[in-house]
Amino acid sequence: MMFSTLAAVLVKNFAPYACGSGIPEVKTILSGFIIRGYLGKWTLLIKSVTSPLAVGSNLSLGKEGPLVHIASCCGNVFAHLFPKYGQNEAKKREVLSAAAAAGVSVAFGVPIGGVLFSLEEVSYYFPMKTLWRSFFCALTAAFVLRSVNPYGTAHFAMFYVTYNRPWLLFELVPFALLGVMGGLYGAGFVRANLFWCRFRKNSKLGKFPILEVMVITLITVLLSYPNPFTRMDASTVINELVQECGPTSHTNLCDYNVTRHYHGLNTTFVPASPSGGLGDGLKTALWQLALAFLFKCIITVFTFGMKIPTGLFIPSLAVGALMGRIVGIGVEQLVYTFPDNPMWKTDCQFSNGQSCITPGLYAMVGAAAALGGVTRMTVSLVVVMYELTGGLQYIVPLMLATMFSKWVGDALSGEGIYDGHIRLNGYPYLEQKREFTHTTLAADVMRPRPGEPPLKVIVQEGMTIYDLEELVKSNTLNGFPVLISNDSQRLMGFVCRKDLIVALENAHNRPEVTEDSPTYFTLHCPASVSELGNSNPVRLFNIVDLSPIAVSDHAPMETVVEIFAKLGNRQVLVTHNGKLLGIITKKDVLRHIAELEGEDPEKIMFD
Repeated sequence: MMFSTLAAVLVKNFAPYACGSGIPEVKTILSGFIIRGYLGKWTLLIKSVTSPLAVGSNLSLGKEGPLVHIASCCGNVFAHLFPKYGQNEAKKREVLSAAAAAGVSVAFGVPIGGVLFSLEEVSYYFPMKTLWRSFFCALTAAFVLRSVNPYGTAHFAMFYVTYNRPWLLFELVPFALLGVMGGLYGAGFVRANLFWCRFRKNSKLGKFPILEVMVITLITVLLSYPNPFTRMDASTVINELVQECGPTSHTNLCDYNVTRHYHGLNTTFVPASPSGGLGDGLKTALWQLALAFLFKCIITVFTFGMKIPTGLFIPSLAVGALMGRIVGIGVEQLVYTFPDNPMWKTDCQFSNGQSCITPGLYAMVGAAAALGGVTRMTVSLVVVMYELTGGLQYIVPLMLATMFSKWVGDALSGEGIYDGHIRLNGYPYLEQKREFTHTTLAADVMRPRPGEPPLKVIVQEGMTIYDLEELVKSNTLNGFPVLISNDSQRLMGFVCRKDLIVALENAHNRPEVTEDSPTYFTLHCPASVSELGNSNPVRLFNIVDLSPIAVSDHAPMETVVEIFAKLGNRQVLVTHNGKLLGIITKKDVLRHIAELEGEDPEKIMFD
């Protein structure tokens, strides 16, 4: 209670952006949208302090998402130390992509999985040079992690498994079933969590974030303490569930009926082994596993999204491991009860008290299926699970379960948890993985529409300092097209709002410049301006983008969407024979897509 409450107080009072996972916002930033202060120093400090507090409170959350956010903050802070990266948004995003890979690398100790996670799930633009730079960044992070040795083991993997028993062909059926169950869980979790977060956002509950954290912590503690599988932290539970039972195992999970062997007058007892029926301890463990599974499924819905750092990887892996261990014990007992079944009679033979079925493997596959159902990861998830466990020969079961999980999840909910939170928070994020078929043209989507006020523009000559300042004050647009003249309406370039503000501030530092001083946006001073005599004209040519991205008014919207998705730009100008007609922003594209899908475009809010 003290840990979680302190974390909530620090987040609310010092860095509101330090709450949540951080991965949806990092994805949005890498797509070209700027969330000012989200990757700042204060957010880095508070999230670094509150993330251990939140994890230490034993809430149903993890540290992986917050570590991606923390690593991205480090990348953003370090980038500003070098003008080459700090002043170039494209290069800064490459640094953030590498930082995201490092975040996953230190969270799990999975350097290759971290790079693939950044490529598949986080990054919007991932050229080849960023790939090997991210690889080097993740390598360095993993090397430092191995030097520190936080797990206190000789193994780099978090959930290292010692068994290497091969899986059998008939086991592909229960592996696929685990994938389906993981997809069902993922779809249900995404829908339930988004519903609860939307309720929190639109109700009075959102005004009391500290009280909510305290209540959820109290409920979690009271309900989780009686069950040993919820009393332990999630990482310990996962590690125990994926392990194999052996002669020296004394937990309830390995309490099989004792097998007696008679040798003459002597009677020996072989300790509990996987070749026997269910013992009393294992029956108790099955009930505890089932109750822990239900509890984790429910409490994670209410925990993820609270105003403290909340990761989702470990809780999802724990839910899947609980589910997989139950299925694994069921398959093992099925094989033990019907040993002569032709499906496994020839392949599965009991010898020396050992079964050919490894319930720990099912826990590993179930963990991958649950996490895949929630996040819709595929390639990176399989590599992460391999690096987490060291089980190289179990790649095929992991791939099978992951694919079934994604298929079922996409069929039932259509989006992963991160994309759902992006849409819930109103971030203008254009999903690259989706395909759109458009029959409309750029002229049908551009602004201004009929009946709307004309577009705010700048003329390359004839405007004064006062005119430009009033233009900036009268609206919140991110930039302004530059025209040759109001009569011709021909496009000359584009000026960003922040560059114009800085240029006007610098102009005011010159004593000879007044509000009536004329401005020009050309390379040389026009004759109309120079004829004014001692009017001290201000040259603003350096802030003009002379090659803004523009399309014809007859360009199909399918092409426009590709431009936004591939380049990550914020606006596209629409022209006709060189004359400016309007502008299309990423928000306009998202509203247009919503309209095509039968949704009300006016209900889409960009906060």
